Amino acid sequence: MFFHKHPYQPFIQEDTKKLIVGTLPPPRFTTGELLEKDVNFCYGSYYNSLWLYIEKIHNLQLRYDNSKEAVNQRKDFLVKHKIGVCDIVESAERNKIDASDLGMQNIKLRDVVGYLKRFSTIETLLFTGGNSKNGPEYFFRRHIKDYQLKLELISKETPKIHQFNLGDRTIKTVSLTSGSGAANISIGSNPLYKQLKAKNPKFNTFDFRVMQYREFF
Repeated sequence: MFFHKHPYQPFIQEDTKKLIVGTLPPPRFTTGELLEKDVNFCYGSYYNSLWLYIEKIHNLQLRYDNSKEAVNQRKDFLVKHKIGVCDIVESAERNKIDASDLGMQNIKLRDVVGYLKRFSTIETLLFTGGNSKNGPEYFFRRHIKDYQLKLELISKETPKIHQFNLGDRTIKTVSLTSGSGAANISIGSNPLYKQLKAKNPKFNTFDFRVMQYREFF
């Protein structure tokens, strides 16, 4: 049994307004066996496209390697744009050493609501995936039951938007389309994607995600 512990503490500043919420990075980030093009930071996997979307949206020149400069580039961007990262899974166990969300067992969640209470400027949670089992929104729904909180649907269009009240604050949640290859299937059946693809045969799933993420990043 592999003990998969999150290698990074939440990255949140006193003026953070948006919080990216995922699950766990691939196991190699826990063991420290990074690939040559991995970045030793949140969403640093060479196969995770989040930073590629952000780079495209903001015309950045990011490094993709194990250097400290690559890490600092990402931290600087997040600080500048008042975006934080607080993945919801603290640790899990796995029979098979891979990055599958469904493969997680004996899962320990982080107290995301506790961080929201501590950092009162946070207005929006950006889930890197929807409500499928063991996804970030799925876990968050489970987590907030402990606080007698509930998500209220605001928009059922992709990406789905919810909100909930925390004291006198109203916090919005956005369930972005996951960057995983498996999510390409759902994108392919999306009516808007089909429409844009028909107009421009070169339009692909990467372009679709960039278009979706642009509004929130």
